[in-house]
Amino acid sequence: MTKIGVGIIGASPHGWAAIGHVPALQALSDYELRAISTTRRESAEAAARKFGVTDAFDNHHDLIAHPGVDLVVVAVKVSHHNALVSAALEAGKAVYSEWPLGVDMEEATALADRARAAGVHTIIGLQGRFAPAVRHAARLIADGYVGKVLGTTLVGSGVAWGGETDRSHAYIFDDGSGAATLEVPVMHALDALNSVLGEFDEVSAHLVRGRTEVRLTDENVTIPVTAPDQVSVTGTLRSGAAASIFYRGAHSRGDNLRWEINGTDGDLVLTAPGINGNLQVADLRLEGARGSDAAVTPIDIPGPYFDGVPGGLVGPAHNVAQVYAALAIDLREGTRTVPGFDHALVQHRLLDTIKQASRSRTGRSLTS
Repeated sequence: MTKIGVGIIGASPHGWAAIGHVPALQALSDYELRAISTTRRESAEAAARKFGVTDAFDNHHDLIAHPGVDLVVVAVKVSHHNALVSAALEAGKAVYSEWPLGVDMEEATALADRARAAGVHTIIGLQGRFAPAVRHAARLIADGYVGKVLGTTLVGSGVAWGGETDRSHAYIFDDGSGAATLEVPVMHALDALNSVLGEFDEVSAHLVRGRTEVRLTDENVTIPVTAPDQVSVTGTLRSGAAASIFYRGAHSRGDNLRWEINGTDGDLVLTAPGINGNLQVADLRLEGARGSDAAVTPIDIPGPYFDGVPGGLVGPAHNVAQVYAALAIDLREGTRTVPGFDHALVQHRLLDTIKQASRSRTGRSLTS
């Protein structure tokens, strides 16, 4: 197969694309980054020089129309997804959209409908399920390592939603941005949890606004916080197992990511060092114990989980590279292992159900 030509909308020199997508693409032989676009000519040209890309644009229309771009990556604020993803779909290009797909269920549904009508390949950026430790945990559970799963607890830290930020990131504290604690770190973690243990049957939730204001360090002013920054979700999975998830917006001086899966015959524990509790980009460690074991001990991740992704690729780019590696196989073989916009709708429904459960203070069924 010839190389897959990629164009990234939102590839600024120092943004998420620069630390997540670009290193991943540059590490994989199946891809070639052929074009980038930002909203300003200066930043586009600076990014092109940094990434070694020939074609740089200050608008998305030229990138989408580029004949060498087979896959359009949309790596911008959620509020811009609708217009940019729609333009790429209209042009008949495959689209990789960061999560969330839209600012709300209505936008996400419309984009998924357009994608189906266009008949193109779509990818949603929920890379946590592709982390080798997550996939190996799923394999161990399927093979009976813990026996029957009784319950799971996951506690994490979103880090970014603390008491200070800057003007360029102030929007993530806005409840209407589609990019607050619930939408980003919590839903990334829940998608990974669902990939291992299955979907929810019923959820209850408490969305709490612990911080009422945040200081903008670059302007030395404070602004109101309207989005919840303390998120508690409990419920039952379709398997009958109990689930409890808590995410804080900033970080703890204790553990910032601990995910336990407890069963009749054993236990699995996934953790990450330091303050980063964002499961989708964390350096996950897997431990386990079963039978007469007194305590969990490290479990090595088998080599095949890293096939296709260079071993030297670490940090946020590693799981993104796992997505791209699986996508290359899908495109070659006509398979659909990488979740697309239809899967994004499943997670948007869960997101909406969590919000409804918090408002009503009652459990909400995912199957009714």
